[in-house]
Amino acid sequence: MNAARPASAVPLPARHRAAARRAKRVLDVVGAAALLVATSPLLGLAALLVRATMGSPVLFRQARIGTGGRPFTLLKLRTMLPVAAGGAAAADQARLTPLGRRLRAASLDELPQLWNVLRGDMALVGPRPLLPQYLARYTPAQARRHTVPPGLTGLAQVSGRNALSWEEKFALDVWYVDHWSLGLDLRLLWRTLAAVVRGGGIGAAGHATMPEFTGSTAPGGGR
Repeated sequence: MNAARPASAVPLPARHRAAARRAKRVLDVVGAAALLVATSPLLGLAALLVRATMGSPVLFRQARIGTGGRPFTLLKLRTMLPVAAGGAAAADQARLTPLGRRLRAASLDELPQLWNVLRGDMALVGPRPLLPQYLARYTPAQARRHTVPPGLTGLAQVSGRNALSWEEKFALDVWYVDHWSLGLDLRLLWRTLAAVVRGGGIGAAGHATMPEFTGSTAPGGGR
């Protein structure tokens, strides 16, 4: 799949980047706070449904990698049943509940990450934060995705989401790093609204989300 990149985005001159990044943080805080207030009734209802259908805990917490390779705890609404104690680990697809599938389709399970944005772990827009074990598997080019804060949404998410291959996602992440601007962030936020309404790309074929990233298999990928 060919993921479209915004043709009008150009690299920001270095002398303006520091001021623009401070403005980005202001946008993140104001935007995340406003979204938390606006979506709090919906988030509260979703949390109650998770509690009623899956029990406690309501929130799923997992270590992810942020700026500069530093770990943080990512928050999501639970969408899966726990792995049975002492039993064989079931595939994510089998543990995904009907409610969880609906929450993911509407991206409602991601709303608690607005708190991660307020805390400074994440930004509204940036490469999605991934698992710590992937750090050693990136090519040097792919690892550049960690030079900016991870995002609640990003270029890969509005360009196909999990219907893209890992290599396609990482190429888009690196393109975003090289071409970042506040204008690009605003365009991606607008495109995110359309992507959420449109749905699709929630999971790769046969997976609840994506298969594990085991290293780049693209030609010239360095592995």
